[in-house]
Amino acid sequence: MAEPSKANGNYNSVAGTVKETIGNVIGSADWQSTGKEQHAKGEAEIKSAEAKGYAEGTKDQVSGKVDNVVGSITGNKSKEMSGKAQEESGKAQKEINS
Repeated sequence: MAEPSKANGNYNSVAGTVKETIGNVIGSADWQSTGKEQHAKGEAEIKSAEAKGYAEGTKDQVSGKVDNVVGSITGNKSKEMSGKAQEESGKAQKEINS
């Protein structure tokens, strides 16, 4: 199975809603059902992609914090600064996916 994608999830969510609406207009239970199913799958994929992004952000934030602290303790300014940058990047990724 492919990695979850917000873009693909949004596409399926919208396409499903459109199919369901067309089904409502023309009175087709098949189109309504198919549209609802596609919309639900799209929404589930969006949630899955957000969860994956949040987990990756947490991992980056923790790893960056460790490098930041190790760099600070050892006097390695380069490691400390790259750790801070990774920590902030992970924090931002978590916020985007919350």
